[in-house]
Amino acid sequence: MEGLPLLSIVIFLPVLGGLIALLLPRDNRPLLIGWAVVVSLAAFLVSLPLWFIFDTTTADFQYVERVPWIPIAGISYQVGIDGISLLLVLLTTFLMPIVFLSAATGIERRMKEFVAITLLLETAMLGTFMALDLFLFYVFWELMLVPMYFLIGIWGGPRRIYAAVKFFLYTMAGSVLMLLAIIGLYFLSGTDSTTRTFDLLTIMRTPVPAQWQPWLFGAFALAFAIKVPMFPFHTWLPDAHVEAPTAGSVILAAVLLKMGTYGFLRFCLPLFPQTVVAVVPLAALLAVIGILYGAMVATMQRDIKKLVAYSSVSHLGFVMLGLFALTPEALQGSLLQMVNHGFSTGALFLLVGMLYERAHTRQISAFGGVAKVMPVFAAFFLLVMFSSAGLPGTNGFVGEFLILLGTFKSEALGLQPYAMAAAAGVILGAIYLLWMYQRVMQGPLKETDGNGHALHLKDISAREVLVLVPLAVMILWIGIYPKPFLDRTAATLTRTGEQVVAATGGTLQARAR
Repeated sequence: MEGLPLLSIVIFLPVLGGLIALLLPRDNRPLLIGWAVVVSLAAFLVSLPLWFIFDTTTADFQYVERVPWIPIAGISYQVGIDGISLLLVLLTTFLMPIVFLSAATGIERRMKEFVAITLLLETAMLGTFMALDLFLFYVFWELMLVPMYFLIGIWGGPRRIYAAVKFFLYTMAGSVLMLLAIIGLYFLSGTDSTTRTFDLLTIMRTPVPAQWQPWLFGAFALAFAIKVPMFPFHTWLPDAHVEAPTAGSVILAAVLLKMGTYGFLRFCLPLFPQTVVAVVPLAALLAVIGILYGAMVATMQRDIKKLVAYSSVSHLGFVMLGLFALTPEALQGSLLQMVNHGFSTGALFLLVGMLYERAHTRQISAFGGVAKVMPVFAAFFLLVMFSSAGLPGTNGFVGEFLILLGTFKSEALGLQPYAMAAAAGVILGAIYLLWMYQRVMQGPLKETDGNGHALHLKDISAREVLVLVPLAVMILWIGIYPKPFLDRTAATLTRTGEQVVAATGGTLQARAR
């Protein structure tokens, strides 16, 4: 494959398929869905060789493609992957065929527009994970906003406009600050227009002056914290999840939220290490608050989808805690947990969507004894619930264990109390998930919902089983044998942690002594 622009093919194949979809007949839903599945599956198959040909022994970026774009401003089209972006790229291409297959019945109108917009969104997400030019990164980052805004605003629930506008305004506010920080890095990268650049690889080789690090870190961190979303910037998320269609919720939870955690790992840690070390106590505190707050609020929800939405706040709090623990174990656990969350929470939203399509309600009180009439559905739900709760043998356990282990080992930063507090979040997670499962799946079978409407429940179809089986396989694979995933991230994350330590001039070692 030498000489083949593999990364560019992966990035732009979906949007090309979206443009072709606009030429297909509007009233032929099977053709439109079939085309979307074929295009997204093709993108996954093209990206799959990256898993096998990726060199696990180096921390450097691989398969880098660079073409001058706006030379006068030092802007180029430059993409590449390393151990951080590899897993997130494959997570995206893996999930998109599943999303389209699930939308066959979940999207009832404007299927052509849905297919085109969602394929455009896939290109934006892939480009964001692979961009190695800061200007190009910002273009892809902003491009994500438009398709997601329309997914919520057109195909969402009764309050879809409110949720879409809230999502757009929150994210846009952070993006403006990030743009200012990117411009700041550009001017710090050289002395004149001939030496200044947006090239991330060049910028990473030149330490950012200490006096500028807090300001630039703050701008980047706010944009990424909103996207995660990190407490207290999380309030847009429940509204967006509840109002979004099932396909939109899966994409939002499984991929879009990872843009924030990816941003911290890709930009904040290597570019602003001194400020990172200084803000560790604050970041760890906010992460733990997010873990406990998200879990407690999830426990009190009456709407299943809102419960899953708040669980995302809690689970991503673990990711943020691991990122700022700065140990190799915690960093690997955080990256793996980003992928785990994509599989587990994505599957939960799919299951909730399947139940809603049958009952037209998501109220927990409307259900009872569902396992009696939907045993296959209940079995999948049980597996995914255990994964989300971090049961040993599932992917969630591996990620959370590495994060807590790495945080306990972060003696220099004094994070043991935070790790102990975060461990309570695991218990709370089991409480709200098991309680929800018991109320919905167990007990006497309810024939009607709380409003007297009959519940016509039937078990999931072959298509829905096909949607869930790949996710179940990944949940068990990572839970039982995570080594292939950890091997591909080890070199990059080890170097990232070492860069932060080295840039502090031995401060961390001195604290440890």
